[in-house]
Amino acid sequence: MRIGVLSDTHMRSFGEVPQEVLKALSNVDLIVHAGDFTTLGVLEGLRQLGEVKAVRGNMDSAELRSILPEKQLVVIGGKKIGITHGSGAPWGIENRVRGMFDEVDVIIYGHTHKVKNETIGGLLFFNPGQARRSFGILIIGADATGEIIEL
Repeated sequence: MRIGVLSDTHMRSFGEVPQEVLKALSNVDLIVHAGDFTTLGVLEGLRQLGEVKAVRGNMDSAELRSILPEKQLVVIGGKKIGITHGSGAPWGIENRVRGMFDEVDVIIYGHTHKVKNETIGGLLFFNPGQARRSFGILIIGADATGEIIEL
């Protein structure tokens, strides 16, 4: 399964999403957004492309914060994937997001605007970075592997 992963779009409208991102998301099985849409229009636009799993971020509107959870756990292909935005300083964020989930295989997060595609202690930490500069593709098969695409 191919999962398109975004975070930190910080856009006022869906029309601001880069065309390269939209093209890639039209060829995935699921879209995951790790928070900081800022406006509902971006979420609604992504939902027109396909199924979306999303969490709220610290910069999201009150409307988004009222409809999106702080974290989600999804199981895909037998892999448990935790999704959250993250908080606080970039230093130590992996420990903080790890503490939000019990047994998982992958944690998707954002907040830092810094890409991360690293397995630590058997757990894949996947941060696609800031959506104006990068996004990610997560492949779930026998293993979970990620790719960061720089714009």
